[in-house]
Amino acid sequence: MNFLWLEDFLALAATGNFSRAAEERHMTQPAFSRRIRALEEWLGVVLVDRTSHPATLTEAGEWFRSSAQELLARVARMPDEARAVADASSATLRIASTHALSLTFMPAWLRGLESGASAGPMQLVSDVMQQCEALMLQGRTQFLLCHGHAQVPGRLEAGGFPSCVVGADALIPVCAPGKRNTPVHALRGTDSARVPMLAYSTESGLGRIMRAVLGARLEQLATNVVLTAHLATVLKTMALEARGIAWLPVSLIQTELAEETLLPVGDGKWNVELEIRLFRTPGQLPRAAEMFWGAAMQSARRV
Repeated sequence: MNFLWLEDFLALAATGNFSRAAEERHMTQPAFSRRIRALEEWLGVVLVDRTSHPATLTEAGEWFRSSAQELLARVARMPDEARAVADASSATLRIASTHALSLTFMPAWLRGLESGASAGPMQLVSDVMQQCEALMLQGRTQFLLCHGHAQVPGRLEAGGFPSCVVGADALIPVCAPGKRNTPVHALRGTDSARVPMLAYSTESGLGRIMRAVLGARLEQLATNVVLTAHLATVLKTMALEARGIAWLPVSLIQTELAEETLLPVGDGKWNVELEIRLFRTPGQLPRAAEMFWGAAMQSARRV
């Protein structure tokens, strides 16, 4: 169906005359008649009673006249509506963040960025690192907030995505307290009494860092992985239940450390210092996104 047929039909409905309508549509009457016939064939109904003078609309034609008017009016509004959607989209910041940081670091960090002026509307996606990287590589988000480590480059570094360090964190081994408020587990294991480990899955960015930095040392321990999960929040819950030792970001367990419902295990040699990084897509971004990046760069200089 050609939208021009709708305009042809409405011209005929208004004039009741094929010749006059063809003249208004700047074509010959035979060509005009063929287009009206093509519209009727597409609909499968007769729209015009050609036996009357002037030509009148059938009952189906009367119904179709209002439908055609509504459809053309809707089409006419589409450019303005499309521009409005594009304007709203360009003003909306699209940010991906790993789960732990979206719960802990991000709210206060955003308040600091917005101390001068509001960043405007935001669309936040919280997911595991692997999925967040995929969203950035597909161009579906403009920014990614995540943990990082200088020794463990990810897919975005390899892809040339600019980034800046906006905060610091650390992975530390913790477990629930036992008797005398001492850790219920220790980083010492034997074949008969292995260290119970709460481990990250391969989709986890924290797990990627932990395996790269501590993997060789962990292999020397007699460990037993009792639970594997994507999310640090899940491992935290299991650690609180005394299920094992979990390496958790300090930003996620500040309350638990203060209340001593989770205790550090071992000495500081098992800690992994982390960066909190903001990545952006390469190239020019909409004005709102570029202003957000500028504010983030200013905060990075204060870290």
